[in-house]
Amino acid sequence: MKEPAQFKLNPDEAAFDAKGADKAKATRPRDAATLILVRDRREVMMGQRAKGHVFMPDKWVFPGGRVDPGDVRAAAARELRPETEALLRLGRVRRAPRAFALAAVRETKEEAGLVLGDGKGPDLSKLDFVARAITPPHRPRRFDARFFMADAHSVGAHEEPAPSEELLHTKWFTLDEAMALDLPSITRFVLKEVRARLNGEHLDPPFLRFARGGHQMDRLKS
Repeated sequence: MKEPAQFKLNPDEAAFDAKGADKAKATRPRDAATLILVRDRREVMMGQRAKGHVFMPDKWVFPGGRVDPGDVRAAAARELRPETEALLRLGRVRRAPRAFALAAVRETKEEAGLVLGDGKGPDLSKLDFVARAITPPHRPRRFDARFFMADAHSVGAHEEPAPSEELLHTKWFTLDEAMALDLPSITRFVLKEVRARLNGEHLDPPFLRFARGGHQMDRLKS
């Protein structure tokens, strides 16, 4: 079922467009995944990107990054729930759903030192699929990103994060505090989805992309 487009870019994000973007050839988006950890149903973990980074400098985002080829083969203590896997298969997907989930878990471990699961491997059954978004054409960096959410109490261990060129640091924020940060538009949109879910609303994951000359949002139904 399609719904009216609800996603609009903030004016300050125009700086992320490539010079001469109206004439530039659109690049193929890279698969990516993000994990939103929620603590006590009121706080989320976010990290601030480095100032000199080409893509979204200084912005606050959720831990995440590109899907690596090895993610699909990584071991897991438990796999995705069937309903979550079904949703992840919708919309011209080139990879196995578990690759996105394992990428989100791996990136969270690398950037924040947090491990979802125990010594037997990550527990993918704890992940909820919240949203999918494809960066608009003619941006210098494009991603086809899947956003997952999990309860922070599912974290089984805390390790020293590896030195990261992506995030300067990570912190916990209440939802209101997070909304007041310098956020990319898509992050702000997903935070609203998270808040609605925590308030008890049943929402099918939105799929945001550029189509028919503008931003389009559909809700994914398995």
